[in-house]
Amino acid sequence: MDLFWAYVLAITLLTITPGVDTLLVMRNAGRGGLGDGCLTSLGICSGLFIHASLSALGISVLLVQTAWAFTGLKWLGALYLIWLGIGSLRQAFNPSSAPAPQVSARADDRRPVVWHQAFREGLFSNVFNPKTALFYMALLPQFIDPAGSALAQSLFLAAIHFGLAMVWQCGLAWVVVRFRGLGASARLKRALHLLTGGFFVAIGARLASS
Repeated sequence: MDLFWAYVLAITLLTITPGVDTLLVMRNAGRGGLGDGCLTSLGICSGLFIHASLSALGISVLLVQTAWAFTGLKWLGALYLIWLGIGSLRQAFNPSSAPAPQVSARADDRRPVVWHQAFREGLFSNVFNPKTALFYMALLPQFIDPAGSALAQSLFLAAIHFGLAMVWQCGLAWVVVRFRGLGASARLKRALHLLTGGFFVAIGARLASS
């Protein structure tokens, strides 16, 4: 039981640490509201089960030990982050995103949520992140009983991470929506796009060059 709570503490600290997933959820919440942010979070958290399965089946170890496979995964993740970043920067400098006089930030002013786009962005961002694969490969075996099913235990641990991350990320999305509702939507939207765009491009470039 002590081992279980140690895992909960470790995964909680990982979840609340700002990173790519956090900023992607915040960006999309600013783009399309609470639904957009929560659907992005759902995609991100669904990817955890893929990493857990790969870790349990030993495929993550193969990726790390096989140079060309890991390099390919790293480049996919880097290019996807750069693509997301460029998209955010384009929206930040889009004249249509500039503040309009005497227009309030109402819920119906937001862009309609395309659920599969938000989910896909979150899922791909998580699945193509080699750091997540490395983390799961290194962390999960520490909390798995060799006498039991490695796959079942890995999926259970991923489910705990799923729940914690969904609550945290949807909470962040709600905060972003509340700020929009206070009349700062246009400025907040542009600031989020600038921040996340620059962050994604920088992280993607660093990941590709590492």
